[in-house]
Amino acid sequence: MELLNVIIAALAGFALGAVYYGILAEPWMVAAGIRRGTDGKPEGGPKPLIYVLSFCLQLVVAGMMRHVFTLSGISGAGAGLVAGLGVGLFFISPWIALNNLFGGRPAKLTLIDGGYASLACATIGLVLTLF
Repeated sequence: MELLNVIIAALAGFALGAVYYGILAEPWMVAAGIRRGTDGKPEGGPKPLIYVLSFCLQLVVAGMMRHVFTLSGISGAGAGLVAGLGVGLFFISPWIALNNLFGGRPAKLTLIDGGYASLACATIGLVLTLF
């Protein structure tokens, strides 16, 4: 049952990403410096492998969060939501910021990507503690 729980949590984080980046596609592409064709879409278009690997990485995050939650005794939706938000805000977002600082990337990119990491981890934490 735990594996199914992790898969559902990863799917929730992945689906949130589709909505989040769908809404913030334009500012994200500008901040990330994505080259676009005359149609305004990224050159070369999205590659299916990127989505497959992205979901696999969501599984890694959800699986590790499940492990940490179990070891820490985190249970209940509220605790899962807060713990997940903490993971996103205080582990993942600072690491994104470090990478972007040294890469000379705009702060706006850090805010967009860190915002997604925080919301996705909160969502994953919530889902992990619902079942």
